[in-house]
Amino acid sequence: MERSDAQRRKSIKKFVEKWTGRGYEKRDCQKFWLSLLEDVFGVTNPVDYIDFESPVCVDHICYIDGYIPSTHVLIEQKSLDKDLKLAIKQSDGKMRTPFEQAKEYNNNLPYDERARYIVTCNFAEFYVYDMNSPRKEPEIIKLKDLEKEYYRLSFLVDDKKVHIEKEKELSFKAGEIVGSIYEALLKEYKNPDNESVLKSLNKLCVRLVFCLYAEDAGIFERDQFLNYLRPIDPQGIRKALIALFDVLDTKDDKRSPYLEDNLRAFPHVNGGLFTHDDVEIPLFTDELKELLLQHASSGFNWSEISPTIFGALFESTLNPNTRRKGGMHYTSVENIHKVIDPLFLDELKTEFKEIIEKKQCNVKNCELNNFQNKLASLKILDPACGSGNFLTESYISLRRLENEVIKELYTTKEGILQGMLELQGEASPIKVSIAQFFGIEINDFAVTVAKTALWIAESQMIKETKDIIHFRSDFLPLKSYPNIVEANALRIDWNDVVSNKELNYIIGNPPFTGKQEQTDQQRDDVIYTFDNKWKNYKKLDYVSCWYKKSAEYMTNTDIKTALVSTNSITQGEQVAILWKELFKWGLHINFAHRTFRWDSEAQIKAKVHCVIIGFSYENNKNKKLYVGAEIKTVDNINAYLLDAKNVIVESRKNTLQNVQEIIFGNMPNDGGYLSKYTDEKKEVIVSKYPSAEKMFKKFIGADEFLHNENRWCLWLKSISPQEIKEIKPILFAIEQVKKKRANSNRKATRKLANTPYLFGEIRQPNSDYLVIPRHSTENRQYIPIAYMNKDIICGDANMIIPCKNLYLFGILSSNVHMAWTKVTCGRIKSDYRYSKEIVYNNFTWCKPTDDQRAKIEKTAQEILDARSLYPNCSLADLYDELTMPPELRKAHLENDKAVMDAYKFYHIKGKKKEWFTELEIVTALMNEYVKLTNKQ
Repeated sequence: MERSDAQRRKSIKKFVEKWTGRGYEKRDCQKFWLSLLEDVFGVTNPVDYIDFESPVCVDHICYIDGYIPSTHVLIEQKSLDKDLKLAIKQSDGKMRTPFEQAKEYNNNLPYDERARYIVTCNFAEFYVYDMNSPRKEPEIIKLKDLEKEYYRLSFLVDDKKVHIEKEKELSFKAGEIVGSIYEALLKEYKNPDNESVLKSLNKLCVRLVFCLYAEDAGIFERDQFLNYLRPIDPQGIRKALIALFDVLDTKDDKRSPYLEDNLRAFPHVNGGLFTHDDVEIPLFTDELKELLLQHASSGFNWSEISPTIFGALFESTLNPNTRRKGGMHYTSVENIHKVIDPLFLDELKTEFKEIIEKKQCNVKNCELNNFQNKLASLKILDPACGSGNFLTESYISLRRLENEVIKELYTTKEGILQGMLELQGEASPIKVSIAQFFGIEINDFAVTVAKTALWIAESQMIKETKDIIHFRSDFLPLKSYPNIVEANALRIDWNDVVSNKELNYIIGNPPFTGKQEQTDQQRDDVIYTFDNKWKNYKKLDYVSCWYKKSAEYMTNTDIKTALVSTNSITQGEQVAILWKELFKWGLHINFAHRTFRWDSEAQIKAKVHCVIIGFSYENNKNKKLYVGAEIKTVDNINAYLLDAKNVIVESRKNTLQNVQEIIFGNMPNDGGYLSKYTDEKKEVIVSKYPSAEKMFKKFIGADEFLHNENRWCLWLKSISPQEIKEIKPILFAIEQVKKKRANSNRKATRKLANTPYLFGEIRQPNSDYLVIPRHSTENRQYIPIAYMNKDIICGDANMIIPCKNLYLFGILSSNVHMAWTKVTCGRIKSDYRYSKEIVYNNFTWCKPTDDQRAKIEKTAQEILDARSLYPNCSLADLYDELTMPPELRKAHLENDKAVMDAYKFYHIKGKKKEWFTELEIVTALMNEYVKLTNKQ
């Protein structure tokens, strides 16, 4: 329940009285902030809203007193007796002010977690630093003044976000109600598994929800639907609903003159929502009637749900495909705005702000009218619209902006809204319509939900307009129609939905499916879309099809597009396949959100790492690059979403510079008969055949390398045939390898059947070597690499560099090499997929002085020494971000500094410093890559 201003002030007064004259940093910090958030700002469940004691690595592990993820606020708390302006001695012996301490923590957070605001506090005062203006003096808010100045801390809990959270909570409750009605109805059908029955059930649920919403939103009379059904016995509700749906679909002048009064009172809905199409309705039970009339109606206000969120929840609740996956799915409103704000909404808001600042009333009103007409002329397409949440939120955003225009137009010089006087006989002041929004969706039920969500949004926005200005408006019958088309977007001409000469924007969140997970239908869609004309196009993610279709549709227009995608299309080999062609066509990236976590599910948190790319044929001058909470204005955004030239890092057979070659490990191609022996299996053979001991060698795949697991292989390279024949289990293993290879579909593998006692491909070095696992979890700050003895056989799940060179180890173990790897490597899901041809061969190496090389070698050895302190730990243990030993972390930090110094990045940035961000590093490496490739 929302609090009144008086209630809020009473809570603040109580909070101030409680905390005046008290406050100890360690004991009271959490109590103070939890109380502030809950009692002053009304945050429900504040323990879920703020994080305490979050670890951050500076040169050792430190802990942040408080951090609010949703609003990007970092808190440094001190005791009551501490002066926030003075430096305090820290645990490392250095003197720092609380702000300097907090700023150091902030600089070492991942980009997408960095704070927009830093607050230092001593219980009596709050010092607020806006990191968008880091040199500006802090705002100071005193506890004693909080009752009248609490609004100055409102950035802690974005009011808009609080409203969204309320809508979200109500929408989830609505989703649960719909789910329970769905389950109860399903039990009453005679053939519940029949496809036509499920479609009927889905349509029935949509109709029931609309009726529940309509009576709460004032579209029907208050409780009209409820009162119609209440006196009817459960067995009679089926017939009553059939009769009601027929009436709702019939115009007033076409209705029977003998219609009962309670049915005649319902308005004509129109829009096809209640069109008679043989929707099967089962018999109702006492349980179903109770569920519909009490659980779904009484005590729940359907008019307050978010159509944006609820449409998606509704579709996932009732769509059999999504139901099987479990949970309810939706795209958050915040994430939708990451697409639509930089694409068009920010620009429109700026234009509106400039208009209302005009001094001359007649000029201002003329421009406001023109601006409103502009809003009403915009057309937006989502070619993978699902339940329509992107379209719905875009419509709501344009209508709210239009309401601001209406408010300005109907305000007198004295500041009184003319609209408080009823506009008699005048046309509606509303011009923005849901008819401006177009969607393509392959699922028939999602199409119905999308249309219904837009109608609900239209109803809510009319109400918001009526709160500004009273005018005559009958929502029913539905007059405007959402243009949502049921079709496979990759198989139709989008001009058949809306002409590209009329459209302004394309938005959406197309399917993310990677090449390995695509269905047969999706693979056919990829072939159809690319028409066998793009080199290696079958390696692309499914979402790439929407980029190509958009690019073709946008040709010779000023349409602007923004799509959510998996970050894999901006990494590894997909960049060269997709973006090289799109850039040739003349497309430009005008804004982009670099990789962030896309929480698109409510009950299940899908760990999907996404990017948002805004592009068009128009080359905007001021391009926006979003890196977490930071917004950078840049000259160019390339395909890796970097502030750098449009360089494409392509596959290269040889190294870009004269450095040691990297090779794959040995490929067994053996069905496991040569390469998969545990300690136990090996001992069984050796105990019976002692001469077999020399035939076994230690073997490491990626798992064995990272997790210190023992594994053995048969290495028969210099073993005589006679010795092999004397050992039956080994002879049997070779026979199985021969069969497997001989039966292969590949000619090269069948040829290997001639030497079944050897690995399929042998690349074992004659010297000790450096190992890099080809796949490594993205949760590690560094990909663990290590030296191996030449007698340990390395499998092809690893890469090998045949040398023992501390300098090389230091460079490859550094944050510089990791920054390059993260951008250029391929991915399996979100994990790193290290490659020879793209990552290693294209990496640009520094030219260190003798002193710099010596420093790198020294810090590289310190990494190895730090590891040796924990001989029983695997590399996976040592490089786990939660358990990484402090000595190892410190050694890596020192190595990072040494490597960055050797690269001399400060020449590019203009001043010398010892630390650079990942973005600065990879941008510099890309620019150097361009220079080197141009020379070649």
